[in-house]
Amino acid sequence: MIEELLPPTVVAVEAYGDEGVDAPLYPEEEALVARAVLKRRREFTAVRSCARRAMEKLGVPAHPVLPGERGAPIWPQGLTGSMTHCQGYCAAALVRAGDLASLGIDAEVHAPLPEGVLSTVALPEEVARVGRLTGELPAVHWDRLLFSAKEAVYKAWFPLTGKWLDFLEADIVFTPDPGPRTRGGFRATLLVPGPQVGGRVLDHFTGRWTTGQGLIATAIAVPHG
Repeated sequence: MIEELLPPTVVAVEAYGDEGVDAPLYPEEEALVARAVLKRRREFTAVRSCARRAMEKLGVPAHPVLPGERGAPIWPQGLTGSMTHCQGYCAAALVRAGDLASLGIDAEVHAPLPEGVLSTVALPEEVARVGRLTGELPAVHWDRLLFSAKEAVYKAWFPLTGKWLDFLEADIVFTPDPGPRTRGGFRATLLVPGPQVGGRVLDHFTGRWTTGQGLIATAIAVPHG
């Protein structure tokens, strides 16, 4: 799912169900989940298994993936990437740093957000759009898609800035693709000063989204120029 949303220079590896949950961890990683509950440990392990498989595809030796500031993964020198996990699914996307400035991916179970969550993560304009899109294309849980896109925005933003970005500091507009498949693009307008990339200040990110196999997936690839 994730791979179809990203440029061909990106290597994406996915795992479904219990795939990778018992993969070996590096000692540094093991120390981080030694006291974690089983669910957390399995997610942590499976997504790192995906990351190492992606490194292998890029010809990079396997490497521990440790959390840095605000939990953002620390990648081997020369790589940038993003990871995501939800119930029954996880994925890692990696690319050589010379090919892209940043990546952000997210996956969520394709189901409505819990009651009351939308109003805490969405601007009034976004809530109105979600309502309109729900009427036009009810096969998509647009509230959950909005949440996922906001997560992808933050994951693409943080490596470029080292700063927090609130849910309400990006305004997202979705554009469904024509045709029977539920997928499309989105534009996230930044409502705070954006990062400088390739000599220009970014005021928005663009991304792609898709649904399938009971999941929603979103992805953003930020070029250098």
